[in-house]
This record gives sequence, structure tokens and C-alpha cells, in this order.
Amino acid sequence: MLIPAIRSAAIWTAIAALVIAWCPLVALRRLFDRDPVRYATGRLFRNLGVAMTKVNPAWRIHVDSSLAGDPHAPYVVVSNHQSLADIPLLSHLPWEMKWVAKEELFRVPFVGWMMRLAGDIAVDRSDPRSGAAMLLAAHRTLRRKCSVMFFPEGTRSRDTTLGRFHDGAFHLAITAGVSVLPVVIDGSSPCLPRNTWKFGPPVDINVRVLPAAPTSGMTAADAPRLREQVRNMIQAQLDEWHAVRTGGVPLRDSSDRSSA
Repeated sequence: MLIPAIRSAAIWTAIAALVIAWCPLVALRRLFDRDPVRYATGRLFRNLGVAMTKVNPAWRIHVDSSLAGDPHAPYVVVSNHQSLADIPLLSHLPWEMKWVAKEELFRVPFVGWMMRLAGDIAVDRSDPRSGAAMLLAAHRTLRRKCSVMFFPEGTRSRDTTLGRFHDGAFHLAITAGVSVLPVVIDGSSPCLPRNTWKFGPPVDINVRVLPAAPTSGMTAADAPRLREQVRNMIQAQLDEWHAVRTGGVPLRDSSDRSSA
């Protein structure tokens, strides 16, 4: 057990050094970034996530973003959520998007500071007023031709199954008149197991962008239908990857469980 502990300690040390070194770079870029959506500052911050994945050679990352289209076209991007590793993994996608994240993350030294500098969007899930403010900020971001990113399960999955989706991202897409862009992550669950600081064993991780789901002609009443359409797209891709790994054994769907 000593070797995995030493390896994990070395990786965390490298990640901490990257985070500390990156913060003044993001601050300097923000100082000269006159774009109201802070596109360049955000891209520099996402590159930190890419660098963080490169210090862990056990993560074999396969990204398929060929269906993303125009990187400056605004989408509501939604992804399943298997691990804390998903955040740096999704930073490999070749366009900027502002992340909707829980408010306490913005109080984390260095990382939280860079999230604010990049223009990410905080939300306090316990405060309805914060949710309304988040939606207003997300609308402004979309109007400025920048995508907004959600984890519609609301939290990490406790296993590899896909949880229920919340409606918020889909209401936003309909009211803003933009398409929903589904992204699927598979294989990240063992990267950073729960309740331990040690990284998991070598693993192949897939990240794929699916075709966009248009919202033209929809009203707020259509949000549940759109939500299930997108969830089914993500579930189908997870099923496909699972079948390849297991020779056809079906993947259990956990849509009847509540998100934590």
C-alpha cells in the first residue's frame, strides 16, 4: 500500500504547485481581459485543468468533441458526474464555458479565486434567491455568446449509474433560446474514490460530446420532456460503452433514486 500512497502524494504535490503557480497568471490575464464574458481568462483557467490531468499518467483520457460545432456558439452544456476528476477532465473540451458551481467552492483559496476571475457562476442551493441570481447571470453569459455548464444530477453519482436530472438547466436553455449540448463522461469514478485522498488504479476515461438538442418552439412546460430526452441520450452512450467493456451486460439505470 506504500507505493500507491507515495504516488498519490507526489501527484497532489504537483497539482498544488500548479494551482499556486497558475493563480497569478489568471489574475494577470484578467487584468488585461476587456471581454465582458472573460473568454480568454476562462480558457487560461481551464488549461489548468488540462495540466492537472497530465501529472497523473494513470489517467488515459480519450476526448471526442467532433460534434461540438462552433466553439463560440452558446449552449447550455450538461454532463453526467461520476467523480471530482470530472472537472479537470471536462477542461479538455476545446471551448470556453462558465461553470455553475456550489457557492462554497468559490471560497476555496486559489481555486475559488480563479473561478471568480474566470467569471464562473456561484449558486447556494439552500437559498432560492441565489438560484434566481444564478439564472440571471447564466442568461447574461449566454447572451454574450458563451456557453454555461451544469451537472444536472446536482452531485456526484455514488456509483457509475446515472442519477435523476434536475430541471434548471433545461428551463434555462428554453427561456434563453439556445440548444442543450450533452456531454458524457465514463470511467472517471475510480480516479478519485470517495473517502480517500489516494488516486485509483490506471483507467481509461472517455469524454464525448453528443449532438445538440434544440429548444426551438419549446416553452417552459416542455422542460421535463427535454430533460428526459437529454438524459436518455447520455444513458444510451453509457450503455454502449458498458456493453463494449462487459460483452453486453446491461448497465443498471438508477433514475428512480433521488440525487443526494
